[in-house]
Amino acid sequence: MRTRTTTAATTGLVTALAVVFALSGCSTAPDKNRPATAGPTASAPAAPQGGGSGFEGPRPQDQNLLAWTGDPNDAGHVTAQSSAGVGGRITLVRIVLREQITWSNIWLGLAGLDPNAQLANCYLGVYDAKGTLVGSTADISPQLMTDAIAKPLPLAKPFTAAPGTYFIALLLNGNWATNALTLKSTGAGISVNAGLTPPNLRYSSILTGQSSLPATVNLGEQSQATINTGWASQWYAIS
Repeated sequence: MRTRTTTAATTGLVTALAVVFALSGCSTAPDKNRPATAGPTASAPAAPQGGGSGFEGPRPQDQNLLAWTGDPNDAGHVTAQSSAGVGGRITLVRIVLREQITWSNIWLGLAGLDPNAQLANCYLGVYDAKGTLVGSTADISPQLMTDAIAKPLPLAKPFTAAPGTYFIALLLNGNWATNALTLKSTGAGISVNAGLTPPNLRYSSILTGQSSLPATVNLGEQSQATINTGWASQWYAIS
């Protein structure tokens, strides 16, 4: 009797375990009607901020330049002034650099020529925010007599320009026909200085009777007088 009781108990235990395993298998078996779980996928690219298309306007680097006073495509205006109006007067165009560069050339947009002009002591230069001359060209008079295009005019000595504010200076001297020797500009006129006062005017003139660019200038003396006579803000670039 004892042997039978043990056998019956053992048989019952085996049967119970079989039922447990069967139920466990049912709970873990894949459901043929359930879609397979997808594997890892790459994250979707972030949407452009502001919901835009991602387009950005032209940059100087798109045209192998380092910086500019504005997109040359917008410098469609031609500005002219008499030799009596700007001869010996330094005109300044402000440019703000966002990164350090090696400044070697100033690009000027020469729009028109006067084949009969008599030019001498004409220069381009660069003043820093303190009014110190940090770079200048040789006399550019010959380059103003040929090729009415955008052209690079080399500084006598390239310099390392740290981020900050600079002023590109133009000095013209000689005699020329008012509407013949012309430069490309923005055409913004007096509005170019909206919200600004000396010594931070975006376009201005300073001093008279100059035959060369002085080593220092007082930017607090910036004047808007020439803007009011139509001598608009010239277009420049840097390389």
